[in-house]
Amino acid sequence: MEYPFFSEKDSVDVVNGRMADDINPRLKEVMTSLIKHLHAFAKDINLTQAEWEFAIDFLTRTGQICTKERQEFILLSDALGFSMLVDAINNRRPEGATENTVFGPFHVEGAPELPMGSKITLDGKGDTCLFEGRVLDLEGNPIAGARIDVWSDNSDGYYDVQQPDIQPKWNNRGVFVTGDDGRYSFIGIKPVSYPIPDDGPVGQMLAALGRHPYRPAHMHFMVVADGYQKLVTHTFVGEDKYITSDAVFGVKHSLVAPFEKLDGGEAQWRSEYDFVLVKNK
Repeated sequence: MEYPFFSEKDSVDVVNGRMADDINPRLKEVMTSLIKHLHAFAKDINLTQAEWEFAIDFLTRTGQICTKERQEFILLSDALGFSMLVDAINNRRPEGATENTVFGPFHVEGAPELPMGSKITLDGKGDTCLFEGRVLDLEGNPIAGARIDVWSDNSDGYYDVQQPDIQPKWNNRGVFVTGDDGRYSFIGIKPVSYPIPDDGPVGQMLAALGRHPYRPAHMHFMVVADGYQKLVTHTFVGEDKYITSDAVFGVKHSLVAPFEKLDGGEAQWRSEYDFVLVKNK
């Protein structure tokens, strides 16, 4: 049956019926589903003209605030839990493997490769923390040659790229390569919680929803090894007050790491965590 004219009842069939048969099959699958669910959403809530106009204005303002340094649409995706959903769909792993979480906007290519045990905190601020553990496969065997890229905020809750005139370059960043024992270690700081940028449309949305903009304290890790799936993840400070209300939904139970207070020595804290990688298919 053909649906040549638009009606509320037949809106999905009419719109999807306009697509040609010889277009990219995946594009057709994606757009057919998008139209179906988008129209169902509007019908389900009886979307008003004023609400639709507000949504258009919101998306327009979201685009207008985007720059090379700030991507408000990614922030919107993060705050709606959509980034985490896409990440979960694309990083399904067997039981025992370390889980992925969001990449975040503050990774920088080219961080210096350092000897194991090096100190990456360069500004002298914060509680020093020894991060250590192993990179293993699913059978518990150590993985040699794993490249571990790490980064975190400083004790004021800012990454070095947010404060280029205040923080030293590469502050709280470094790359480490495992030996035959698969072990890694470095001294950073015990990270602190910080807010995502909330001075734009996404921040206004969070405020309207009664949500805070904070991320719980975490250390970023990206682990790459030949023959294994790339791991992008964080480890989280469990006692952080935002641990159960991360603004971007990045916390997973398995990623909450132990942080042990130390007496004496170069580091004030110690956090041990093993990363378990999955072989490429």
